[in-house]
Amino acid sequence: MIDTLEPLTAPVTIDEIRARIGRLPRVPLALTPTPLQELPRLAEELGIGRLFVKRDDLTGLAFGGNKTRNLEFRMAEAVAQGAEVFIAGLEAQSNSARQTTAAANILGMQTILVLRKDREWDWQGNLLVDKVLG
Repeated sequence: MIDTLEPLTAPVTIDEIRARIGRLPRVPLALTPTPLQELPRLAEELGIGRLFVKRDDLTGLAFGGNKTRNLEFRMAEAVAQGAEVFIAGLEAQSNSARQTTAAANILGMQTILVLRKDREWDWQGNLLVDKVLG
């Protein structure tokens, strides 16, 4: 089990936060750092100064996304425990389900997705990718 960290007391510096994060178990899954892309036409349209977007869609794990960074920490505990199967309860068309399945595959684990089914879903979108990934 991952040890919990002591609560922070204010004020906290960015270096302290980075040091605490650095002590957490982590498995490398993301292609980082992801780039910042400037959007000059949108900035002009909005009448604002320079505008940038962080391209976390380029993290590289099953079409990317911000969930990859979280999975690096969540999967570390499963790896540390020697897990062979990763079970996750998620929405049927979830980006998280897609990325969780891809991460488990990379780490040699079988994935069991328990998906909420509030209606019939066609095998398309994220649900289709989940099925293809196993």
